[in-house]
Amino acid sequence: MQVANLTIEPNGKKIFFASDFHLGAPNSKVSKTREQKIIRWLDSIQDQASAIFLVGDIFDFWFEYGKVIPKGFIPFISKISQLRDMNIPVYFFTGNHDLWMKDYFTEELGIPVYHDPIQIKVGSKTLMVGHGDGLGPGDNSYKFLKKVFVHPLSKWLFKWLHPDIGIAIAHAWSGHSRITNIEKDENRFLGDDEWLWAYCKEIEAESHHDYYIFGHRHLPLELEVATNATYFNLGEWVSQYTYLEFDGNSKPVLKSFEG
Repeated sequence: MQVANLTIEPNGKKIFFASDFHLGAPNSKVSKTREQKIIRWLDSIQDQASAIFLVGDIFDFWFEYGKVIPKGFIPFISKISQLRDMNIPVYFFTGNHDLWMKDYFTEELGIPVYHDPIQIKVGSKTLMVGHGDGLGPGDNSYKFLKKVFVHPLSKWLFKWLHPDIGIAIAHAWSGHSRITNIEKDENRFLGDDEWLWAYCKEIEAESHHDYYIFGHRHLPLELEVATNATYFNLGEWVSQYTYLEFDGNSKPVLKSFEG
């Protein structure tokens, strides 16, 4: 776990968490419609927001070459830039689809990028926040693949592909993702086999957190981890449009954006 000395003061406003926008999937036309909905959501919360956390898989694919970033997403990036101009802190987490995100957002927009779960203090509450991929029991094949993908040699080799070739390969791979093939009904609640829930219980046994906030699962969840400890999953923005709202005092609330 990547421990960060991050403290957020709501100051009478709210903290918002969302994940799994998967911008770019399944195609440009559908993605642009979803992008506009995300921007409308950001418009609707900006006056209330003390901070916004975007918790991984914001893009269905992202790779930063030395001088090149993926084409598209200008309205979304412009909106994020506007939020930063309004002095609203924005925090990015990488997910399994955009794990090759590096420092573009940090250098250009002043947005920190986290690659692992972090601890956050909000008043008297302690939160653990992360995308969630590769955590908990099982899924050993993905855990192995992730180690391969994040290895410096893999990134070094990929960057030597022409961007048109590299991004085409990535989009072909992404075509097999859960978000693109949502009809497979992989958003079914798994009960005791919910691996992120199990992970939260493991961490809670070692160190108390009031709230565990993850994405990746594509299913909005609110589950008790232990006394005074709750796990939230943020869902996704292909069909559910769910997010979490926290005022720093009351229990966070999962909501769905209908705008």
